[in-house]
Amino acid sequence: MDLQENRERMRRGELYHAFVSDLTADRMRCASACRRFNNAGDVSRRQSIELWKDIVGDTTPLPPPSQDPAEEDKLLQKYPWIEPPIRMDYGYNVKVGEGAFINFDCVIIDTCLVTIGARTLFGPKVSLYSGTHPLDPAVRNGTEGPESGKEIHIGEDCWLAGNVTVLPGDVPAFHLAVGNPARVIRKIETSMKE
Repeated sequence: MDLQENRERMRRGELYHAFVSDLTADRMRCASACRRFNNAGDVSRRQSIELWKDIVGDTTPLPPPSQDPAEEDKLLQKYPWIEPPIRMDYGYNVKVGEGAFINFDCVIIDTCLVTIGARTLFGPKVSLYSGTHPLDPAVRNGTEGPESGKEIHIGEDCWLAGNVTVLPGDVPAFHLAVGNPARVIRKIETSMKE
């Protein structure tokens, strides 16, 4: 199987080989971007967003900066807030909505698409695992065997409590999820229109 077909199989959630040259390089790129983000120290909101965009491969330019701090905050308001440290496999399979907040120690295994809706909040140590491995060790075969995955979709205005582990599937908009593995425990009552 050629590298492009292997990559397409990964995106579709089919069995694919992760330890091939292009996907290994992608993971190394993402790990380096995560290290830069995690080790940046006290940086401006704009610098933090630029480092985040590097992790997820977002090349859209930010709006021009403003010298007025209040105006600058307003310009950057729609971008997600990400607290370091964070760790991901690829980064480019992660899509985070406007105004979402991801607290520290988040891990995202983004073998397949992982979407996080606008204004959704994560507690500390939330983990999202879209990847999995065959159970049969003869098929799994360590790093030489295939793996697969399924997408994770978290709706808008959700709250995932601390230490939640989300496996493939959905967390509907306006819901609270807790536990490991995550379970949706209730709909969030709100005066907002859904």
